[in-house]
Amino acid sequence: MIQKLQQEWFSNVRGDVLAGIVVALALIPEAIGFSIIAGVDPMVGLYASFCIAVIIAFVGGRPGMISAATGAMALVLVSLVAKYGIEYMFAATILTGIIQIILGFLKIGNLVKFIPRSVMIGFVNSLAILIFSAQLPYFKGESWVMYALVALGLAIIYIFPRITTAVPSPLVAIIIISLIAVFTKSDVSTIGDMGTITGSLPSFILPNVPLNLETLKIIFPYAVSLALVGLIESLLTSQIVDDLTDTDSDKNKESRGQGIANIATGFFGGMAGCAMIGQSIINVKSGGRGRLSTLVAGVFLMILIVVLNKFVIQIPLAALVAVMIMVSISTFDWGSVKRLVTIPKSDAAVMLVTVAAVVVTHNLAIGVISGILLSAIFFASQMAKIKVKHKLKNEKHVYSVEGILFFASTTDFLGAFDYKLNTEEVEINFANTFVKDESGVNAIDRVVIKYHQNGIKVNLVGLNENCAHLIEKVAVFNKPGGLESSTAH
Repeated sequence: MIQKLQQEWFSNVRGDVLAGIVVALALIPEAIGFSIIAGVDPMVGLYASFCIAVIIAFVGGRPGMISAATGAMALVLVSLVAKYGIEYMFAATILTGIIQIILGFLKIGNLVKFIPRSVMIGFVNSLAILIFSAQLPYFKGESWVMYALVALGLAIIYIFPRITTAVPSPLVAIIIISLIAVFTKSDVSTIGDMGTITGSLPSFILPNVPLNLETLKIIFPYAVSLALVGLIESLLTSQIVDDLTDTDSDKNKESRGQGIANIATGFFGGMAGCAMIGQSIINVKSGGRGRLSTLVAGVFLMILIVVLNKFVIQIPLAALVAVMIMVSISTFDWGSVKRLVTIPKSDAAVMLVTVAAVVVTHNLAIGVISGILLSAIFFASQMAKIKVKHKLKNEKHVYSVEGILFFASTTDFLGAFDYKLNTEEVEINFANTFVKDESGVNAIDRVVIKYHQNGIKVNLVGLNENCAHLIEKVAVFNKPGGLESSTAH
């Protein structure tokens, strides 16, 4: 236990602290921007980012992953805030956390293994596109100075590591670009232009909503959507951080941790949040690995807001845009573009549909679910390929079945038999077949009964123990009077 705590908290102190500082700076414009999307005061997003980051550092299941206010969650909250006000948003955030804790105990994190690689790649690539496109509005109405500062920031980010890796290059870029902008009095947009940052700490509040069934009816649909969107994004981001750091994480603990963080956030005047892939990648790329990096990100964010807000508002957006462009470039799986022509067409289609759905809707959950559904359809259609071979063996008609007999393959199975054979007996060999579900048993019922109606006896051979047990339990033809049925169930 002590060794685990040492590993997760203090095995990389210097790297975690420096990475956390970089992430805190990158969180500010994102939190403000997401607050604007949701239609709430900028401080709501900042408080949420502080609370979630600090709490998840202790209770999350993926060390080094950053959680805060996110765009995906803000989009769900837009209509709730517009229709019912911010107090209902706080209540929905608390309920979101409760649902996530329940789902965590139900081990929803185990479902991550059912997400195909093509969906994961589509998820990553779509996020990279969204992160990049989110930076473009910052250039609107700006002079050439903005472009020059962003270009300089990118140059520092990519060149500085060749000199030394002692300090994260994104932090160096933010400091240098900020100094240049301040001392040259460049007319470029700053963090202060995005919204008012008040130097106050979040305080405990109780949502000012009626505690009745009507309130629950209002917030429950939003809370369910928030819980699912948050967990999908968090669990996928957790998987990506696992791959980047070559370590494992506890997905169910992360699900419960997200819930705990959202409950606390709702009571401290914040909006619901989840894991952020962009900031998580910044953290990892800047050297962050442990829980300390997440804690530092949250604590330093609050220090920036409360103590250093006069300096923070002078940071040019160009510096943070450069960091986020670097994140989008490093997030995108460039090799996947080349692999599109070599991987199976079904995988390529799933990847492209996932990307398109996310980019069009700006909703990660819709994209991921679309990709999973399409992948499931392709999988089912592939598994549905069943072969039925007919031959005469010692003057006996023998049908040999190969494949999985389930709901998607029953049509082909039923159409493969000649029910008007001039014979008294037919043998169906299931040695190379697995009868998967009730639909498969129903198909066997229909074949046996059709042959019986034509005066032909059917012998089923080669069934393994599980299939034989399923047929014995579910089939109609082997029950008293079953063969006289005009139709199977």
